Amino acid sequence: MAGNFWQSAHYQQWLLDSQDLIQERRPDLEVLSEEEYQKIMIFFSNFIQQLGETLKLRQQVIATATTFLKRFYARNSLRCIDPLLLAPTSVFLASKVEEFGVISNSRLISTCQTVVKNKFSYAYTTEFPYRTTHILECEFYLLESMDCCLIVYQPYRPLVQYMQDLGGEGEVLQLAWRIVNDSLRTDVCLLFPPYEIALACIHMACVVHQKDCKQWFAELNTDLDRIMEITRYILNLYELWKTYDERKEIQGLLQKMPKPQTQPGPR
Repeated sequence: MAGNFWQSAHYQQWLLDSQDLIQERRPDLEVLSEEEYQKIMIFFSNFIQQLGETLKLRQQVIATATTFLKRFYARNSLRCIDPLLLAPTSVFLASKVEEFGVISNSRLISTCQTVVKNKFSYAYTTEFPYRTTHILECEFYLLESMDCCLIVYQPYRPLVQYMQDLGGEGEVLQLAWRIVNDSLRTDVCLLFPPYEIALACIHMACVVHQKDCKQWFAELNTDLDRIMEITRYILNLYELWKTYDERKEIQGLLQKMPKPQTQPGPR
């Protein structure tokens, strides 16, 4: 995304403080532990990823959709809107914002039905319950909650630019790109600017591939403590994944999750 990040609404309104984030989540954290909340967010990030890949969307669109979902729940309880409705709504909106093209309503609903049935049957025993009218209404609430701040700067562009400067565009870039994708399962997109996320992912990839980047990082005019903080968020995710069996746990977590008062029944 071209333009000036420092003058954007992303920088001015959507880089949040971690303590404020915890405060906003307090109603949900009265029902769920922080780890359970994170597991639910991971699940719906995975849902968006699978939905996006099935619709053959670019990774940029998938990342923006995931950020929209996270922004909404940074300001609202899970009780406000079912994430199973907000996830495809975020994909629908992101495809327009990222100029990928509008996904037809019927294709979006049918793809949701297929993905729930074929990929997430371990989480849902009934079919996808929502229809086009639900998506369009939910889009309005999503836009309102984000104050129509739709431009999202992602780490992918600075990642490629930094790697060109570092001179390691092969396997290090591939791994760093995958780590950026993984970072969408954490809160870093709400807390840190994209260039810092890109640098943290490059640093992790260099460590894995034993590429010496100390001098390059030393010459950067950036706060390395913040880079290390992002790294900790991502490493905590990997630590969680070691023991987290989503197929076994998610159904119980979804049942425990705070829910809207009214939800549509199957049709």
